[in-house]
Parts: sequence; C-alpha cells; structure tokens
Amino acid sequence: MEEAIFSRVFFSSFFFFFFFFSGGMGQLPKSFLDTKASSPAQLLQLLIDIQAAALASVGGGPDFDPKYYVDLPLKFPVQKTAEAFASLPRLQSGKVSPDTLERFLEEYCDIPGSDLVACTPVDYVPEPSGFLPGVQNPVARRWALKVHSLWLLLARQVADHVENEPNQHTLLPLKHPVIVPGERFREVYYWDSYWIIRGLLVSKMLDTAKGMVQNLLTFTRMHGFMANGARTYYENRSQPPLLSRMVCAVYSESADLTLVEQALPVLFKEHNFWTTEPHEVVIQDSQKNKHRLSRYYAHWNSPRPESCTIDKAIAKGLSKRQQAELYHNIATAAESGWDFSSRWMEDHQNLITLRTSAIIPVDLNAFLLQMELDIVFLARVAGDHAAERHYTKAANARRLAINSILWNEEMGQWFDYWLPLNNSEVQSVDMQKVRFIYFPSQGGFNSQRCSSLYNSGLLHPGGIATSVRETGEQWDFPNAWAPLQHMIIEGLATLNSEKANKLAQDISRRWLKSNYVAFEKTGRMVEKYDVRSSGKIGGGGEYETQTGFGWTNGVALALLHDYGW
Repeated sequence: MEEAIFSRVFFSSFFFFFFFFSGGMGQLPKSFLDTKASSPAQLLQLLIDIQAAALASVGGGPDFDPKYYVDLPLKFPVQKTAEAFASLPRLQSGKVSPDTLERFLEEYCDIPGSDLVACTPVDYVPEPSGFLPGVQNPVARRWALKVHSLWLLLARQVADHVENEPNQHTLLPLKHPVIVPGERFREVYYWDSYWIIRGLLVSKMLDTAKGMVQNLLTFTRMHGFMANGARTYYENRSQPPLLSRMVCAVYSESADLTLVEQALPVLFKEHNFWTTEPHEVVIQDSQKNKHRLSRYYAHWNSPRPESCTIDKAIAKGLSKRQQAELYHNIATAAESGWDFSSRWMEDHQNLITLRTSAIIPVDLNAFLLQMELDIVFLARVAGDHAAERHYTKAANARRLAINSILWNEEMGQWFDYWLPLNNSEVQSVDMQKVRFIYFPSQGGFNSQRCSSLYNSGLLHPGGIATSVRETGEQWDFPNAWAPLQHMIIEGLATLNSEKANKLAQDISRRWLKSNYVAFEKTGRMVEKYDVRSSGKIGGGGEYETQTGFGWTNGVALALLHDYGW
C-alpha cells in the first residue's frame, strides 16, 4: 500500500512541478488532447480551466469557492473529460453558459468530497470510560459530549478508487481513516491534525489518532516533508512542523515503542527539510557569531490552484516578475498556516506587500526547537544515543540563536526578524529589521511573558486575538483561533508560577465560554471566533467561516481535560 501511494504521489508531484514551472496556468493548450505530459498535470490544468470558466460563467461573490473546482473527482479519464469540456458551446463572449456548465459537471464530474467515504471510527463510543473526569457540571458535560460526537461527522476514509484511478482525483490516497477539519476542508491538513489528535486522545480514540499519525509518517517518509494537505496541489509547501508532537502525544498514551522506532528516521528527514536551504538562513549577530534559523519558503511562484482566480485578481497589474514574487509569498504564507495576516505584509495592510519568505518567524523556530527536543526524548526511548546527542546539540544551538537574534530584553519579548533584501549567504543582524508588533505567535515563555501578554492588547473577552491590527484578513484582529489559544495556555503552564497559571486558566475560561455560547446559539463549532465578545463568530479572509471544526473541537476537549469547566 505504501509503495503504491508513493509511486502515485511522486509521479504527480514531479510532473505537477514541471508543468507549472514550464508556464502552465493559462487556457487549455491546443496540444492538451495529444500531449504526453502526465495525467496528474493534465488533470489539474483541466480543473483550473473549469474553475476559470465557472468564474466567468456565474461571476464571483461570497458563494464562489475556487477550491470546489480543483476538488472535483472525474467520472471518466482526463482525456475524455477534456475533449468534452473543449467542445462545450460558447456564448458570443466566449463564456460557457451556467446551464451548459452545470450539465457538463453533472455528466463528467462527481461532487467534491465524494471520494472520501464517511465512516465510523472503530474506537468511537458515545461516552467513553474515563471521559473528562474533571467536568461534572451537567450543562458543561452535555456540551462536551456533543463536541465529542462531532468526530462522527468528520470521520472519513479515502475511497479505494482514488488509488485505483489516481489521475481522476487531486485527492491523495491514505491508508488509515482520518478526521478532517470540516466543510470545504474535506481532506487531511498537516498542522490541524495535531490538535485533532489531542482531542481524539481525550475522547479515548487512540486507534484513530495513531492511524492519522501513520498516514503522515508514510507521506513524510516518502517525501522528506509533510505537505500542507492531502491534495496534489498542496505538495509545493508544508505547514508548521508538528509531526514530532503528534508522535509524542500518541506515545504518551500508548507506550508504543514500535511507533517510536518507525517515526525517528522520518523525523530526521523532516528536520533536514527545515534546516537546509532555502528554509534555513545563517545570520550573524552583533558579536560576529553565526546562527542558523529557519523560515517558511514555498517551492512555488504561480497562483495557488485552489485559489487561482483569487490570486490572479490580487496580482493584476503587476509585472510578471512581481507576480511571481507575490505568488511565492502567498504560497509561503499558506505554508505558515497564517494565510493571511498583516504579520507578513510590509505595509501591514495590503496583500501585494507580502514578504513572507523574507521573515524569520518566532513560532517556526519554536516549533523546530520543540521538534529537536522531541527527537531527543524519542531517541532516548529507542536507545539511539547518537541521535540523542546530535539533536541535543541542535536544540542548544537553536535556543541560543532564538535568544541572540529574536529576543528583545527591553520589551521582554521575542519578535519576528525581517531579513535584509540582499543576496549574501550570511545575513548580518540589523535591529531596524525587527518589527516590534505583538502577535500571539511570539511564543516561548519566561517570567516576563505574563506582563508583556497583558500589555500587548491581545487579551479580550473571547480570548487571545491573532493580532492588534484589523485588516479584514482572517489571521488578524478581531479573529481568534483555537491552536493559538492552546499554545499560549500550554506555554504559560510550563512556567510553574502562580501568576502564569492564573493567566492560563483565565484564557482557557474565556475561550471555552466563547465556544460554548456560540454552540448554544448555532449548534456548531467553527474555525475562528471574534474576541470582542463571547460567542461571536469570526470572519474575513478569502472564504466564508467554516464549521466542523476539527482543531476547535480538539482544543476545547483538551482544555476541558486540563482545566475543567
């Protein structure tokens, strides 16, 4: 099974990159029908052309989702479908009429998500033994059990025909059942999976959690990194690297030494992905000491297929060179998970000023430090003392680098560092390149962090805001996201101080209250909330707020487990 998945994924990736970097993304080429290019590349180009035709046919607006079209499974081989699409009658304007397009989609395509089969996890029970012993309040417990039951609505198994007919799906085959985020996010996503797994473990669903980790290990073993999500069009980038955290979480509940032994060489590969060029950058501090830190860097300079029509509209009017640079920084922001935020914008307001790959982010380097520490722990468990020594050294070097380059003593805070825009191999630190703006991603905690968090302007009735700037983008004020709440709360808990513990409990209370109030109003958990009042749902960005919602459910259950109601 793993070999079959590898051959399909590798084949699609290779030609996918070749096709787009060779100047794809336009209208259906005349040579399309008789080209010998790979079917995965043909499939994606066909779906992007259908996406463009749909936009021209029905117009834009909040109900138009370009991702819908690149998720379409084909009922027939690519060539037959392409021939039918090319022969559709056009209006005098060159557009396909809405009725004609609808009939074509019904005849030649299945509904997005139909290649994922709803399933019941083998380890799901309505009320697990030992579930949330610290939550006895009957109202809170009823709500927690409803959140627990949402795993049933989000459980999926990739259909067998995805592997058998790989060139008719952008979906990648996965061996084990999964929990997806919800709605338009029909497939597995990398960093979402960590908080989903944390929630599954609270729900006593160890087998499902372990299966999700095995899926990610298989992909990373073959590629050296985990893609943004389980679609061919996500293979140009990763997401915040949390696979080692997932392995540790599952190991803590299972003591599965076999899992550790399988995971370690995979984690070595992933660590290498993030600690070599172009992700790694060498920076020289004011004392002429060289430090190695990492950045997000997508291998992409074209519109994202799942948002092709949106990206092209953003880049309209720019030169080809400027467009390629912007597309690269858009995809890089997607790799960061913060798509999109004033954090990555040079003018803090406009998407065309995104400079994501020119920034050394605090959170990425904190994730990598945690990865190194996780590998040290797992290597010790497995008895691999050479790896334990190597990654201990790597962790010590990264901790020194973070404190040397990103820490500001006067403000008691770490800050993202903006790289000078030159081509030198070693960058020299320039404090004018530090943007002293608060974001909850400036993780890492010490005794000063509590005061700086109180003074940051990020703490509100509904939790921790994603930024202090209101730009209309979803990773900015007033939105709040479950993973950021959880990371801050867990970071505060590591301080072992009364003040930090009280702040952690306070944030947990605010966040759970907001989740609960919104659920009572709507019957749903959502991907983001508005911090200005409890129960207010967030918005903004390039798509409507989604419900479901995997990582929100996971964080709610984890906080109820750790802090009660």
